[in-house]
Amino acid sequence: MMSRVLEAKRRQQQQWQRTASPSYKKEPHSGKTNTQSLYSVNQSDDDEEGWCGIAGEFPLTFCGGGGGGSSLGLKEVLRSSVQVLGMSSLGITEKIVLLDGSTFATKRFRKVAVGRTDFGKRVERVAAVCWQCDYLVPVRAYVYSKRTKLVLCNYYPMGSLADLLAGARDLGHTQLNWQMRARIILHVASAISFIHSQPLSTEDRRFRSNIHGNIKSSNVFIGTNFSAHLSDYGFAQLARTIDTPNIARAKKPLPTTLGVENGKKKRSQKEDIFDFGVMVFDVLGGARAPHQIHCIVERVEEIKAGTCHFFEYFVEGQAKVQALRVLEVALACTHESPEARPSADEILAMLTDALSNSYKLSK
Repeated sequence: MMSRVLEAKRRQQQQWQRTASPSYKKEPHSGKTNTQSLYSVNQSDDDEEGWCGIAGEFPLTFCGGGGGGSSLGLKEVLRSSVQVLGMSSLGITEKIVLLDGSTFATKRFRKVAVGRTDFGKRVERVAAVCWQCDYLVPVRAYVYSKRTKLVLCNYYPMGSLADLLAGARDLGHTQLNWQMRARIILHVASAISFIHSQPLSTEDRRFRSNIHGNIKSSNVFIGTNFSAHLSDYGFAQLARTIDTPNIARAKKPLPTTLGVENGKKKRSQKEDIFDFGVMVFDVLGGARAPHQIHCIVERVEEIKAGTCHFFEYFVEGQAKVQALRVLEVALACTHESPEARPSADEILAMLTDALSNSYKLSK
């Protein structure tokens, strides 16, 4: 009887390891367990003993000292009800529902780029910035253990901008109208303008707090009033990108002018501007538009004259005038020369001027 209990407990631990590490597998012929995970870091990183939630508990660190004395730990997070929301080269975004019913979104990184101390400082800095802007997703807490590095954020039941656009295109859901699209575009521009205004840290000169680094429609989450909230601010400077075959085959990559320096992707404010322009093309003209920028440039006068169909939704009158002005902003953002692209403040001013006359687009 006792042997059966021990065997059941052993199997339960193995199952728990599989939950903590999606790439858990056995080494061929050895019969031993390989605990190296997609979420692990180099062996030179901090060496905690045992699996998270099995041998030792790792409490979540609430940003800004918040949490109200909560004892929430990694064990509770890993035991929570989980729904995968998306995958990227940085990691996996999941919806978690804790035992008390509270719901959060987590970003579980595949491979971090910094050690424990710098990771904590950067997340705290990111969280402080996010809480000052209504159009950034608030960062609540984080945990850094040997095999799990994640950030806890607010959850938005409406999903991402990419979800809403795909739902209309692929599943026949109701399309976003122009007022909703304009509101979302303006809110994202406001978030970028706020990020780009941030002063650089004097403690961590390698962390560019005035750069987002990963602007795209799947990183824009929508509130119930169709407000937009930009997520993943600064995350590209926390983790390394790992392109797995499944992600590479998922969809055609968006265009980018991102350069490479010393084998690493070089990010800048002008790249943020370019990525914003690509996102606006997606919102205005559909999923194919970001891949047809040169064609749009060549035929922009035909689009303005109405002889070339571009917008994926019905628009006419004053709304069409506004949409065309927003299209001009997107074209300026994706100019081949980074120096010719407008700043985030200039973009926000142009959009505010174009959109504020007809619609109440503020918070």
